[in-house]
Amino acid sequence: MANSAVLFLAGRLALVAIFLLAGLNKISAYEGTAGWMESMGVPGVMLPLVIALELGAGLAIAFGLFTRLAALAIAGFSVASALIFHLDFNDQIQFLMFWKNIAIAGGFLVLAAAGAGNLSLDARRQQEV
Repeated sequence: MANSAVLFLAGRLALVAIFLLAGLNKISAYEGTAGWMESMGVPGVMLPLVIALELGAGLAIAFGLFTRLAALAIAGFSVASALIFHLDFNDQIQFLMFWKNIAIAGGFLVLAAAGAGNLSLDARRQQEV
């Protein structure tokens, strides 16, 4: 069986990949994303905060820095996104997207509880104390 530190690292990278890609995509399609958000009742001026959260917390988790806090932030964001954008349960895609977001939030809650593991900047910071 693989070393648990390697599994923690792989898990962190798998969890944040979608957020890093989404943040970069939002930058490249900024106007379209802002318009879509507004059509869903979310002010487009919130987009820079969304991008900052996806990229900032995503990178923090990837490197294992302030992992517990970043994981809680993305878990909350995932639940909020599910509730705002995917509540049309008459649409099977939206139903699945809702539960995908809830599942992602669950993964981040586990990460918040367990921490980043030994292959992380958090572990290195603990060793220096």
